[in-house]
Amino acid sequence: MSTIKVDTLQTRSGNTAAVTGSGFVATDQIRGNTAANSVTVVAEGGTNTTNLQQGLAKHWTVFKGTDTFAAIDSFNQSSIADVSTGLHRTSFTSSFGSINYSVTGSVVGSTTGGYYAFIASDGGNKLTSSVDTLTINSPGNSAVYDMDVVQLVSHGDLA
Repeated sequence: MSTIKVDTLQTRSGNTAAVTGSGFVATDQIRGNTAANSVTVVAEGGTNTTNLQQGLAKHWTVFKGTDTFAAIDSFNQSSIADVSTGLHRTSFTSSFGSINYSVTGSVVGSTTGGYYAFIASDGGNKLTSSVDTLTINSPGNSAVYDMDVVQLVSHGDLA
């Protein structure tokens, strides 16, 4: 077996990746060798694999739903709107490839609705570029309420 020792890898076009002393490669971009959208990661135990792109969240947001409505932090979100009580529209910077993406969420408290709430997609308004979500008191009276903090995560294929 031969050994090659290097500090930097450089492509013919001049792009570089650093090789650290601890055996890591530091780079700004990873692309599949046979297909740009296919990077496989070996999972725990060394026999199972997972597709890196499929496992990543493509959007997330945390926003304040009561008092002064405002985004707290987000990823891949171009805007968020307070449509009406408990109904919020999240628009994505990069759209999904179809409406077959998953949105999950959680809430923290409410000044009027208690702590029994969950996120429900308003099915008629799930688009590739945005999604409407409702925060509903359940169990309870199933009424729509504004919650103190709303957290959403979206998984799926981007366009």
